[in-house]
Amino acid sequence: MSEDAQAKPAKAKPDATPAKKAKPPALEDKPFAAFMEQDFLPTLKTAFTEAGLTDMTLDFSQKPVAVSGLPSSEQYWQVEGQWQGGDRQFNLYYFDETLKGAKGFSCATSGQTASVLESFMIDERKVNLELMVMYTLQRINSEKWLGRN
Repeated sequence: MSEDAQAKPAKAKPDATPAKKAKPPALEDKPFAAFMEQDFLPTLKTAFTEAGLTDMTLDFSQKPVAVSGLPSSEQYWQVEGQWQGGDRQFNLYYFDETLKGAKGFSCATSGQTASVLESFMIDERKVNLELMVMYTLQRINSEKWLGRN
């Protein structure tokens, strides 16, 4: 019998499997206000700049819903974006103070108050930073404020 054909002892298998590395928590798992201020606003600002809106100002605060004919003394968290010297404005409302809760959108021009409050991202099962930015840009683009078709 040749040396190559001789049976080799089997290697011992390690008793313990290596521990899986713990996944870092998702950005969206941060407290609502911290996520909005630290992650969403800077990413959204960058996305608007890349889309050509360099004079965009974004504010995240609690205010009443600013829609004509909707009396509201209750305050909700919202992102307000203004550009062109305040001539164009949009608001994203977070009625439940969570990313997965009810959200709304309104927009206005020429310093006027918005007249329509729309639902926003109502069909999304998963809400993450990328989707939030994409849907915001998509909604602004539907007003033809980012470019022409």
